[in-house]
Amino acid sequence: MTDDPNTRHTEKMRKIKAARDRMMESKTGEKGLVIVHTGSGKGKSSSGFGMIMRCIAHGMPCAVVQFIKGTWETGERRLLEERFSDLCTFVVSGEGFTWETQDRERDIAAARAGWERAKALIRDPDIRFVLLDEINIALRNDYLDIGEVVDFLRAEKPEMSHVCLTGRNAKPELIELADLVTEMTLVKHPFRAGVKAQAGVEF
Repeated sequence: MTDDPNTRHTEKMRKIKAARDRMMESKTGEKGLVIVHTGSGKGKSSSGFGMIMRCIAHGMPCAVVQFIKGTWETGERRLLEERFSDLCTFVVSGEGFTWETQDRERDIAAARAGWERAKALIRDPDIRFVLLDEINIALRNDYLDIGEVVDFLRAEKPEMSHVCLTGRNAKPELIELADLVTEMTLVKHPFRAGVKAQAGVEF
């Protein structure tokens, strides 16, 4: 074994690459994924919209159904509606955060309307990726039935279509169904120090 650090590094990386290549040879399957982003930390919707931008870069038709946030104008919504409406359908179903509407029946009706649009978009064979932004909030508040959502995704989602569901407190039934689940953990947030939401970071 040489004492030269560059040679040691090269040999170590060669072994790692060989092991990675062997592992990748066995990963040949393809399928449309059910993806869940949950947890108390920031980044759930941001990650979902990042995947939407990847789809657009690949020329893949995609869609967003935004639950809960409603009329809150965000940078991602403006960009997608103004620049990429040919590849991305953007649906706003909520009327605002639940503490703003203060009307459970209206919230339920808006969530149901959004879910009906979502089902149509997911069923569309031309749409490859659907982001259901903040749907976990609607599910947590029982605006939508978790059994219905899980059954639909299991039985009717096209084989090669991806669906991403975001929002904290994802229900166990959804986590069990999903192929990929990421939990964002809150470590530190400026809001606790009195800093309001910042454009470009949070909306």
